[in-house]
Amino acid sequence: MIPEQKHDVFQAIADPTRRKMLRMLAEKEQSVTHMSRQFPISRTAVSKHLRILAETQLVRAEKVGKEKRYTLQPEALQEVKEWLSYFEQFWDNKLAQLKHLVEEHDDQPLKGVKKQTTMRKQHGGADQNGVDE
Repeated sequence: MIPEQKHDVFQAIADPTRRKMLRMLAEKEQSVTHMSRQFPISRTAVSKHLRILAETQLVRAEKVGKEKRYTLQPEALQEVKEWLSYFEQFWDNKLAQLKHLVEEHDDQPLKGVKKQTTMRKQHGGADQNGVDE
């Protein structure tokens, strides 16, 4: 009998601490001890986060001597990628619109830009961030 999974991948990546752990593990395999030093939480809390990541198969734990070492299992993120791919149509549409606007106005000066630049020069030459032009 397969034990019931308490968390899914989306719940696992919803927590910023676990997302940071995944980024750390993307770089290299790490022990609980090493990872515990990277967070302002207890080792027990780090272990709990890692347990959730392991439960969702985002990481794999391996016992090496007295400690557990964790490795990223990126295949589990495929579900997230597939879910997000649906929404790419909205991003792609907005990017296509922006590209069209930029290309349409590429040869035309933007209204108000020259006026703002002229006004800055007349009032000391600093832009809104206080940087001289």
